[in-house]
Parts: sequence; structure tokens; C-alpha cells
Amino acid sequence: MSTWLLLLAMLVLIVIAAEVFTNALEHLGERLRISEGVTGSLFAAVATAMPESMVPLVAILAGTDDAHVNEEIGVGAILGAPLMLSTLALCLMAIAALHQRGLRGALSPERGGLRRDLHFFLVAFGFSLAAMFIPHEVPVVRAGLAIGLVVIYFLYVMMTLRVSADLVADGHATQAHNPLFLCRLGLPDTRMVLGAQLVAGFVLLVVGAKGFVHGIHGISEVVGLSALVLSLLIIPVATELPEKVNSILWIRRRKDTLAFGNITGAMVFQGSLLPALGITLTPWTPSPVVLSGVLVTYAAAVWLTVLAHRGQIQVWHLFVNGALYVAYVTTIVAF
Repeated sequence: MSTWLLLLAMLVLIVIAAEVFTNALEHLGERLRISEGVTGSLFAAVATAMPESMVPLVAILAGTDDAHVNEEIGVGAILGAPLMLSTLALCLMAIAALHQRGLRGALSPERGGLRRDLHFFLVAFGFSLAAMFIPHEVPVVRAGLAIGLVVIYFLYVMMTLRVSADLVADGHATQAHNPLFLCRLGLPDTRMVLGAQLVAGFVLLVVGAKGFVHGIHGISEVVGLSALVLSLLIIPVATELPEKVNSILWIRRRKDTLAFGNITGAMVFQGSLLPALGITLTPWTPSPVVLSGVLVTYAAAVWLTVLAHRGQIQVWHLFVNGALYVAYVTTIVAF
């Protein structure tokens, strides 16, 4: 029972920390006068991916005393995030839009940004997939792929920032909807206070992730499922899905660019920088559970890319992504 309570407590801490961190980043985006596209695909995406990102990082570098379990948690958390984002998160966003728009209602994100996110993700995740089949006896190639993933994300950031000014000029500037949390306590709205809130949120994320890793280890022993399976399924849903509520709120307000960017921008981040860490510090091999998850993720991303190029995304289209997630979960739990 204490293990479940620890997991719950750490989850609450992670969600609170993410709220603090995200709130500060929204204000940073407003101060920098950047576009909604940049805020959605970069700032909000990275901020809401932070809890999920901290778990594999802490697991691999400073997790439990069992190195094998640490590696399983790390790999599962790294690959589970883009799996969940490309399937379950998109489906839930569609469900949120269903009442207002109907099954054949149109979803209209800014197409250039959406296609950019998806193209970068597909290339980066392709590198991650290829690395699984490179023998450890060829470390130079594996290292090259890891470096390539970092370069891909750097290019993505540069390209996304480049188009920001035009979008701001067209009336798509970022606006923070709530005051800084620290300002609600009576502190002045200054850069120093903003920086303090960013640091506080980050520190809380690290503490929460550390405890969450230990909780997953304990529960895997209790329920009889491997740490890898639990990490693929539980960690992304528990640590990142609550933050994707932003996309649900935005889609209901018909801010489709922000809603999609929050998810697809996180996919690029989770599909490039974190796999680079996994390739470098874990075995990164194509076990059946891992490989099937990667292929489902890729299929979901390809489906969305096809829709983005067709120029019209309807609500029901994203239910296909949800069906892929249900099929994957059912299969790996059954076997």
C-alpha cells in the first residue's frame, strides 16, 4: 500500500511542478513576443514534456540500485511518450471537439507548422528506429545517430523561430491567460520572480521524477508486469497526459493551432532529444514490446501527416489514432 501511496504522492508533485513550470513559460513567451505557434510547438510542448522527460533521465542516471530496471524504465518512458501523444492524446482532443463540431467537423490548425512538426518527428523517430538495429560493436554509427537526433531538434527550433515574426504580425502573438503563481502570493511581476518560478518548477520536477521511478520499480514487482511495460503505459499517461489538458481546452476554444502544436511539438522533442539519450546510455534494442510500440507510433504519425497534406482533418480521423493505442495496449498486456 505504501508503494501505491508513494507513486500517487510523486504524481501529484509532478503535476503541481509542471503547472508551476508551464505557467512561468507562458509568461516568458509573452515577454519575448513570440507567436502562438512557437509557444505551442516549443514552449508549451517542452514545458508539458518536462515531467515525462525527467523520469527517464533520472531513471537512467540515478534510479534504483538495479541497473536493468533503470534501463527498462528509461527506455519505456522515452518511447512511451511519443506513442501516447500520437495516439491517445490526439484521440482525446478529438473527443473534446466532438460535441461542438460533430464527427465530420473540421479541425483547422495552421498547416505549415503542423506539417513541419510531423516531418521533423518522422525523420527523428526514423533515426531512433534505425539505431535499434545497429550492433553495439559499431559505436561510431550509434553515436552518429544520437548526434544526428540532437542536430535535428536544433534545426527544428531554428526553423520554428524563423517563422514566428510573421505569425505575430498576423495577430497570433502569445498571451498568458493567468498571472504568475508567485505574483498571486504578493510578489512583483519581474524577470527575477519569473526566473525563480522557472527554477522552482524544475527542481520540483526532478524530485517528483526520482520518487516516481522508485514507485514504478515497486509496483512492477507487486503486479507482475515488467518495468518496461509499466513504463511504456503508465508513465506517459500519468506524467504527461494531464498536461495535455491544455490541448483539450484550446480545441474547445477553437484555438486549433495551439492545441495541435502542444502535442506535435512535444512529439518532436520526445522523439529526438530523449532517444538520443537512450541510444547513448541504454542497450536500445528492438525487443517485441519496444519494436511494436515504435511501429504503432510511426503509423499514427504517418496517418496524421497524410491528413495534414490533404488539407482537411476531421474529428473522426483522430479516432483512428485512438484505435491504434487500444490495439497496442490490449496486445502487450495480453501477451
